[in-house]
Amino acid sequence: MTRWARKSVCVVSWIGVLSMTLPGCASGPPAPDWQVNARGALERAVAAYFDGNSRVEGAEFARARAEVGRTGQAALVARAELVRCASRVASLVVEACDAFEALRQDAPAPERAYADYLAGRFLGPTSETGPGVTDPALLPPQHRAAATASADAAGAALAAMDDPLARMVAAGVMWRTGRASPAVQAQAVDTASAQGWRRPLLAWLHVQARRAEQGGATDEAARLRRRIAWVAGPALLQGGPEPLPPSPPAPAPAPTREVPRR
Repeated sequence: MTRWARKSVCVVSWIGVLSMTLPGCASGPPAPDWQVNARGALERAVAAYFDGNSRVEGAEFARARAEVGRTGQAALVARAELVRCASRVASLVVEACDAFEALRQDAPAPERAYADYLAGRFLGPTSETGPGVTDPALLPPQHRAAATASADAAGAALAAMDDPLARMVAAGVMWRTGRASPAVQAQAVDTASAQGWRRPLLAWLHVQARRAEQGGATDEAARLRRRIAWVAGPALLQGGPEPLPPSPPAPAPAPTREVPRR
């Protein structure tokens, strides 16, 4: 068994992309081969990406994409692409989910809602930013509170999430929408550290270090920079991961409600 397989525990359910009822994640009759193969490949792809090995991630995702493609079901293909995009969000990689967007017109409403959530375009009806553009009920259950939480409540919403990867994805969305409070940052670092997820851990440590430097906490910033150096040390993977970005960009400010003039 590979190191990525050993780390994998129902990745699709963790992310909450409307679980495909994959074997090992639910009881029932034996699943068809494509489901078994797709689940395993997706789990290995996400784990490899978090280890910093994009070469392995790309190969495993291609296998998963081919397996779900055998079904001819737009929803399943869209979910696979959303799993990949969610791993980027968890690692604070700011990029468009282009592969999903190519499928959007054929994707069901829940998949479109999740894509909007990952992109930071989700405004739930209880949001301070105004009327919602998507119904929270369309999102996976573990993400609903996080999607609509204010900046002050974001830490509590994150702490209520049991699945480590779902928590990391939600934290990434909060960062992207300007709601990543120090409590959110600390939870993201602790979660990534506990799971041994190198890439997202480095990204979040950079966020903490930048906050410490901007606040004049030089000793704390130096401690965090030392920790970053430990995590980014000699590669343990055969062939080694590619160099990681030195720091994620600063997120855009949270949107504010426009008050009508009287």
